[in-house]
Amino acid sequence: MAGTAAAANSGTAKTAEGTRDRLVRTASRLMQRGGYENTPVKQLVREAEATLGSLYHFFPGGKQELAVAAIHYGDEEFTELIRGGLRAHADPALAVEAVAVLLADALAASDWRDGCPVTTTALETVGRIPELQTACAGAFAHWQELVAAKLLASGHPEQEARDLAATVINTLEGAETSAQVTQSRTPLLVAGRHLARLVTSYANEAP
Repeated sequence: MAGTAAAANSGTAKTAEGTRDRLVRTASRLMQRGGYENTPVKQLVREAEATLGSLYHFFPGGKQELAVAAIHYGDEEFTELIRGGLRAHADPALAVEAVAVLLADALAASDWRDGCPVTTTALETVGRIPELQTACAGAFAHWQELVAAKLLASGHPEQEARDLAATVINTLEGAETSAQVTQSRTPLLVAGRHLARLVTSYANEAP
C-alpha cells in the first residue's frame, strides 16, 4: 500500500510539473509569434492543455507572472542556439557567422514564424509593464554577454569585446526581423558575413 501511495504521489508530482512546463513553453511560443497582448489567457490555457485553475496555481500573479517565466524560457532556448554557433569555431569571427547561419536555419525551419523569442513582447511593453520590460532587457544582456565572453577569450580588450558583442546581437536582431518579413535567409547570412569581417578587423588592429 505504501508503495502504491508513493507511486501515486510521484505521478501527481510529475503531472503537476508537466502542466507548469507546458504553460511556460506554450506562453513562450505564443508570445514569440504574437507578443504579450495578443496572447489571450483562454487560448494559452487551451493550447497548453491546462486549466485556468492550474495557471493561477502555478502563477498566482496570473498572465503577467507566467509571461516573465516564458521570457526566461525563451532566453534559455535562444542562448543554446547562440552557444551552438559560438562553439562551432575557435575563431570568434567564424563563430559569429555560424550563429547567423543557425538563426537563419531555425527561422526557415519554422516557416518564418519563430524569430527572436522576446522582441515582440519587448517592443509592446516598453514603458508599460516594467516586469516584462526588465525580463526582456535581461535576455538581450545575457546574449551579449555570451558573445563578449567569446571575444574576451580570444584576446579582445574588455570594452572592445563588450561593444562588439552589443553590435553583434543588435545587428542579428535586426537581420532576423528582416528575414522574417522577406521570408529569406539572406538578411541573416549577409549580416553574419559582415559581422565576421568587423570582428576580424578589430583583431587585425591588435598590436
